[in-house]
Amino acid sequence: MYAVIKTGGKQYRVSEGQTLKVEKLLAEEGASVELDDVLMIADGDNIKVGNPYIEGSKVTAEVKSQGRGKKIEVIKFRRRKHHDKRTGHRQAFTELLITGIK
Repeated sequence: MYAVIKTGGKQYRVSEGQTLKVEKLLAEEGASVELDDVLMIADGDNIKVGNPYIEGSKVTAEVKSQGRGKKIEVIKFRRRKHHDKRTGHRQAFTELLITGIK
């Protein structure tokens, strides 16, 4: 059994026991989170597709950790002008453990 959920502007295919990193959620480590934006649920050949969401369905997850990803380097460069600008960015994430699909 798996579900397709939407959080942080992205869609994820999740199943019970799976760990995934999503955009930062406002929850403490060890807290339980309910994700209500369920787009699809599949259980074998039984598939439910929402319009856009499935009413009354939710995915529950436990917050394993909060963190920041690897640093990416952004370079702006103007050729022949002796100009370059370097900045970095680390995206914040929340690591979730999927505990149930209802």
